[in-house]
Amino acid sequence: MTPTHLLYLHGFRSSPKSFKAQRVLAWLAAHRPDVRAWCPQLPPSPRDAIALVDAGVRGWPPTAAVLGSSLGGFYATTVAEARGWPAVLLNPAVDPARDLAAYVGEQTAFHTPEEHFFFRSEYVDELRALTLPAITKPERYFAVIAKGDELLDWREMSARYAGASIRLVEGSDHALSDFDDHLPSILRFLNLCD
Repeated sequence: MTPTHLLYLHGFRSSPKSFKAQRVLAWLAAHRPDVRAWCPQLPPSPRDAIALVDAGVRGWPPTAAVLGSSLGGFYATTVAEARGWPAVLLNPAVDPARDLAAYVGEQTAFHTPEEHFFFRSEYVDELRALTLPAITKPERYFAVIAKGDELLDWREMSARYAGASIRLVEGSDHALSDFDDHLPSILRFLNLCD
């Protein structure tokens, strides 16, 4: 299946201005303008983020796919499981309720540091409520996982997506600074290029 629609979900403190989101959107605009792409600015509340996504993709056909980075990878898994879409995950958060509990309080947006938001303790509970026991169809997933990720454990990510297509990267980092090296594999998995 070649997607007609692509949803990109950014990570914690990130935005549609992220390097990876911009690279994907620019590639689609240049090579596949027929694909409708959407990368929303996600609110800090996980419940509100999923509600925003659900409202935004309402009416999208089954020929859609989702791509998510870090916390966006966690959300992408939630969306893929609910809608049966293929998903690409970039250093996906596996247990954000555990990992983000330390970030309760005032935060700054990564791409616009003058913007502040408050990450509330109840958001940890919202993340816990969204956590799924396991993925149901591993063949629907492709994960790019960096062993050099300084925030998330590559072994935990690999175990979470066991059976999925996994591109395990020696080195690199949480941001996947070498993202351009992985973009062709992502596009091939999504049948967007040869």
